[in-house]
Amino acid sequence: MKKALVWLRRDLRLHDHAALHHALESHDRVWVAFIFDKEILAPLLNGKKNGLGLRLDRRVDFIWQGLHALDGELRKQGGGLIAVFGKPIDLIPQLANALGVDAVFANRDYEPMAVARDLSVAKALQNFQIGFRHYKDQVIFEEKEVLTNSNTVFSIFTPYKNAWLKKLQAIDLAPFDCAAKPGQFAAIPKTLDMGIPSLSSLGFSSTGIESHLPPNPDGGAALFEIFLDRIDQYQIGRDFPAIRGVSYLSTHLRFGMLSIRGLIREAHRRMLLGSLGATIWLSELIWRDFYFMILANHPRLANGTSFKPDYDTIQWESGPFAQKLFTAWCEGRTGYPLIDAAMHQLNQSGYMHNRLRMVVASFLCKDLGIDWRWGEAYFAEQLNDFEFSSNNGGWQWASSSGCDAQPYFRIFNPTTQSEKFDSDGKFIRRYLPVLEKLSKKSIHAPWQSSQLELEAAGILLGRDYPFPIVDHNEARNKTLIRYSVVKKPTLKESA
Repeated sequence: MKKALVWLRRDLRLHDHAALHHALESHDRVWVAFIFDKEILAPLLNGKKNGLGLRLDRRVDFIWQGLHALDGELRKQGGGLIAVFGKPIDLIPQLANALGVDAVFANRDYEPMAVARDLSVAKALQNFQIGFRHYKDQVIFEEKEVLTNSNTVFSIFTPYKNAWLKKLQAIDLAPFDCAAKPGQFAAIPKTLDMGIPSLSSLGFSSTGIESHLPPNPDGGAALFEIFLDRIDQYQIGRDFPAIRGVSYLSTHLRFGMLSIRGLIREAHRRMLLGSLGATIWLSELIWRDFYFMILANHPRLANGTSFKPDYDTIQWESGPFAQKLFTAWCEGRTGYPLIDAAMHQLNQSGYMHNRLRMVVASFLCKDLGIDWRWGEAYFAEQLNDFEFSSNNGGWQWASSSGCDAQPYFRIFNPTTQSEKFDSDGKFIRRYLPVLEKLSKKSIHAPWQSSQLELEAAGILLGRDYPFPIVDHNEARNKTLIRYSVVKKPTLKESA
């Protein structure tokens, strides 16, 4: 009997799963495994801990709970999830050899460290004469599948999107059949059936993330169904953080609890029917493919370099003063309510609205003059849906150093952004209750409020809420000078 091991990584589902489909199609007995990667988890243990010394990391908790759901589903079919802690380079060959499999199946990852890991695992498996087969799963088109007319890699999104849509065929979105025959999911040998390691044994603690983000494929499917009720109005609500306008699917998509093919299949179907909302949402999903493609073809980005090398000559603020500004930004104490409310949302929930991600990133780089890499690292630590390629692409877009980035002279005004996208101050009031009693006009710029109104609201600036740590107009002028090493500014702010 042919035996296979399916290695789950960022594809935590048992449906429409490329590697699982191919394993079930070609092998009689199939096991499924997940490795709590020691090298990935070790740096995470340095963050905020509870009173028991356990790390609070929403993503690890989210993954852990999702794995329990998969284990339960597999056990209903006679199998189970093999979940162990350690280094994949050691554990995957050991497991594969112990189970006597012919091949290990996995879906491709495009981050340079993951690519190197998979090459090492494949080489180690060769010592046991075990194959390593990997498949495209987390994107529709990968690496060099979408190229320019001159067969070069795109660096501008719109022509990439147009070529992507032109190339798209029904087969690209067809789901993979992962229905197992009775008994095809093999029972775990007793020597390997240790159950899923406890969070505490990994050094982590429960975070309560399930209260607002159901951590399993069924939870992701439920959120998708809810989103479908408003997808056709997506273009109207997506820019306003106080309303439920976006999909809230990014974390489930990040960990593969939802199939990208299923999401795009529905968005594309509605686009063809004339839905503007679905068309705009589909474009957002294509951005995801775009950033994966950029990283796969420019792995140097994982080393902290700018896509546009000239932008690495910019002199960012440094020293204790820069650190003080950065800390104020991280903690939501900049004195700009929309910025601070967005950072409180991130710190409290691990989520930040996409419009606000752009605004706070622009503020860090172009109002505070802080290196975009500092913000990129902070988002990587805090975001539930952290994905290196999109996070890096987004930060380089905001700092103007990336591919198809906003022009360096485009500098978001945090006050006007607040007035435009949170006009009633509803979002600000939710995360900054200290400002709750200010009027719709004053809540966007408390320092411009009359002393009488501040007193009536029970606010003393500098005590209850900070004064702005920078003046936007002065900061904008400094930024234009700072960026002059790249190209002298010729256009006015257009944000």
